[in-house]
Amino acid sequence: MSAPLLDGITVLDFTRVLAGPYCTRLLADLGARVIKIERPGEGDETRRGYFQLEEARPDQATYFVRVNAGKLSVGVDLSRPEGRAVAHDLARVADAAIENFVPGVAARLGVGAADLHAINAGLVYCSISGFGQNGPLAGWPAFAHIIGAVSGMMDLERNGDPAPRVGYLQAADVLAGTHAFGAILAALVRRGRTGEGATLDVSMLEALVAAEDVSYGAALNGGAISPGPRVGMIIGEIKGRHVVTQYVGGPQLWTRLATVMKRPEITDDPRFATPALRRQHWAELRALLTDWLSTSFESAEEALSTLNAARLPAAPVLSPHEVIAHPHMEARQAFPEIPHPGRGSVRVTATPFHVDGSPLRPAGPAPWRIGEHTREVLAKVLGYPPERIEALRAAGAIAAP
Repeated sequence: MSAPLLDGITVLDFTRVLAGPYCTRLLADLGARVIKIERPGEGDETRRGYFQLEEARPDQATYFVRVNAGKLSVGVDLSRPEGRAVAHDLARVADAAIENFVPGVAARLGVGAADLHAINAGLVYCSISGFGQNGPLAGWPAFAHIIGAVSGMMDLERNGDPAPRVGYLQAADVLAGTHAFGAILAALVRRGRTGEGATLDVSMLEALVAAEDVSYGAALNGGAISPGPRVGMIIGEIKGRHVVTQYVGGPQLWTRLATVMKRPEITDDPRFATPALRRQHWAELRALLTDWLSTSFESAEEALSTLNAARLPAAPVLSPHEVIAHPHMEARQAFPEIPHPGRGSVRVTATPFHVDGSPLRPAGPAPWRIGEHTREVLAKVLGYPPERIEALRAAGAIAAP
């Protein structure tokens, strides 16, 4: 077996909630030693989220466990000088440090980029924030809901409704975490060649804007915004099941769809003769296609078989429980188990890529208690003697249960 891709890399993780922890979960799954700094008594906010794994405790939410698997929890009070000194000692031995506070908070706590680069010039330091480290909105606190509004996505996703709606997917966090993951790896490659550190600034807002595929490209260059419902994407109900297909995304899909419909004349209809005209008359075309999909098949299975045989992309609309039970996800080992002291084991989502033909498994369980690994890390990584660790614990600078 080859060594993990990030074997020997130490990451100092000051992040909480989702964007930062998602990034560091990816790093941990690739073999990095991720030292998660948690505030004594409180820890990561998501510990208290939905759904709690232990009835008697409020700090073991599945939200927290999923994105913090494989990390070491060190409880440090950064508001205390002694706690900051511990963080600085950890920065000396780290290869990368990541934070996702509101800009300015990390510096006030003594763990900003300038603070840690003064200690370790070769450190790769990454900040993830809602709006980036500069600009008029930099100081605004941000969650995915806020970024959804400011990014224009909430407006685009109205789908013709008069008022915007709350989006379900926390896309801004996961996209920002993934961009941070890539930027950190690139900076580590440069560091390996030159020894030079880096300061990285990742914006949730810009990550979400960059993920939009049609409207910004058009609007930036004088084109009209293309509001929802998305052109070319079709949903039909067949005997109580919903099936989706589309004719956009490939140059032959439109003619294939017309062939499957047994309506070759539709390609000559002056309303639908070109992509621009199909976009212009999408409301009429959408009604026609949705009605065809809903009335032409005896079952969803028949529709899917017919569409896929014609090389048209098609799929059923599944619930999360159906996704979990799907044979494809089982074959991909998409929901691995990790140990959990209160439950025996729990299932989590996997890192969404394989390496050398094999899925990545979480490096280990999520931290069960705040500061669970404080003694181990301070002793083994920093060489602190037991009496120094106990003095820090007695002073309230660290949590070491």
